[in-house]
Amino acid sequence: MGEAGPLIDRLLPELLFLDIQMPGGTGFDLLERLEHLPRVVFTTAYDRHAVRAFEVNALDYLLKPIEPARLAAALARAQAAAANVPAAPATAPVLERLFLRDGDRCWFVPLREVKLFAAEGNYVRLSWDRIHPLLGAGRSRASNHAWIRSGSFVPTASRSSISNTSKVWSLE
Repeated sequence: MGEAGPLIDRLLPELLFLDIQMPGGTGFDLLERLEHLPRVVFTTAYDRHAVRAFEVNALDYLLKPIEPARLAAALARAQAAAANVPAAPATAPVLERLFLRDGDRCWFVPLREVKLFAAEGNYVRLSWDRIHPLLGAGRSRASNHAWIRSGSFVPTASRSSISNTSKVWSLE
């Protein structure tokens, strides 16, 4: 980790593949020391750090051994992110994607692709594409409204779910 920080700040890469475990610290420690923050794809054998990777805005999280198809998808995501240079940050950050883990499967899901969040006891069922993972508790319903902030989700009539307005045909 000793040489990596100064080298990254000197070369200014656009994309960094970074492991969690590094000599002298962690990939997260390295990110905290950098002046130039490139886009990051974590490559690691440990799935337990995925949530934290999402919190530092990682583009992807690849588990070792890395599958060629997953690497290709991460590179495609990096190219797409580079093509869509983000606008100046708003006064309050807006959540654009979610990190989801359901058993052994993990996804970074663009919030615009989520159709519905539905309460199931202490859990939330997320409807996304053809996958409907069950998310653990951790946020109250009230904090979810502040958490999304995008204005594109509205409560349904049952009040036990919120729906993406871009995926709704009609509201009554």
